[in-house]
Amino acid sequence: MAKKTQKRLPRRREEFTYHGFRVEELQAMAISELLPVMPSRARRKIKRGLSRGEEHLLTRFRAGDEKIRTHLRDMIIMPEMLGKEIEVYNGKEFMKVELQPESVFHCLGEFALTRRKVAHGSAGIGATRSSKYVPLK
Repeated sequence: MAKKTQKRLPRRREEFTYHGFRVEELQAMAISELLPVMPSRARRKIKRGLSRGEEHLLTRFRAGDEKIRTHLRDMIIMPEMLGKEIEVYNGKEFMKVELQPESVFHCLGEFALTRRKVAHGSAGIGATRSSKYVPLK
């Protein structure tokens, strides 16, 4: 059996809608038609104009590039970007982010966390009186 190269979106019980619009309808809209649907923060960023790097990233998505890596953590996820995989820099490494329909109009940086979860170990030798009862490895 041949493997499909295109990523498929996960199956859902009900179809995803954003303010009453399906994903296909959002992808068919022009940016001027999307403005009333967007949340205010994303709308303000689009109205002020995208930077040269953000415009370049959008053209790479439209061209259908396979591997896209970016440092633009503040880029708004547009409907045309959905269903694709992108690598976003978190300050140390590039993290793979699959753009789901639920992530539309959020920022890329929200899905590539910059801080790890803290896992504290046991107290060291001589830390406190009670630490002498902690077994050593």
